[in-house]
Amino acid sequence: MTDTRELEGRVAIVTGAARNIGRIMALELARAGAAVIVNARTSQAEAQSVVDEIAAAGGKAKTVLANVVDADAVEALIGATVREFGGIDILVNSAAVRRETAFANMTFAEWRDVISIILDGAFLTTHAALPHLRRSGSGAVVNIGGLSAHTGAGGRAHVVTAKAGLSGFTRALAHDLAGDGITVNCVAPGMIDTVREGREPSHHAGKLPPAGRLGTAEEVASLVRYLCGPAARYITGQTVHVNGGAFMA
Repeated sequence: MTDTRELEGRVAIVTGAARNIGRIMALELARAGAAVIVNARTSQAEAQSVVDEIAAAGGKAKTVLANVVDADAVEALIGATVREFGGIDILVNSAAVRRETAFANMTFAEWRDVISIILDGAFLTTHAALPHLRRSGSGAVVNIGGLSAHTGAGGRAHVVTAKAGLSGFTRALAHDLAGDGITVNCVAPGMIDTVREGREPSHHAGKLPPAGRLGTAEEVASLVRYLCGPAARYITGQTVHVNGGAFMA
């Protein structure tokens, strides 16, 4: 992606932006000219390092810690964004957890924890940001889904269900918000080369897509940048895959 600064003057929130794909998306939106709120739940130091990198490149950014499943914390996140940068034009719902547990061993508490961060978090942040996205006149919401939502995966009933729900949420919101000039899309990364806690997921181990390699976080971020920009105003309600051919829709 060239440095066209097509998002100059726009304000973006990226949830779950302290590391991996979330971090790179925040950097990419800032590179396009947006002022960026870097959200994390507790990772203050990592989130601040993203802000520092953006500032070093001449961009505008601020860290706001908030648990996206806490309605009061989300309202505070939105309020802090508006106070700092004057509005909200772009929301990227990236906060998630990627656990692996056999269904027979999965507790309801674990199920609810994963579902709530991915789905309830997207609901709360989008709902709280909506008045500001409406005022934007060209708002954009991008939900970060996943390959396993479309192929299935062992040991990930909670993650697969939540990420599949994001695709449905995307289509529903695209209908509801089109009249407000807001586009809503879902980006579904495939096997991306990121740092993970613990072992490699079993549905990835020893496998490569037809492209013959893992994807990069930058390749995901480039698509998110495009969907948030002026050239993508006629794209809404879509789930767009970045997976090297692992799933062909």
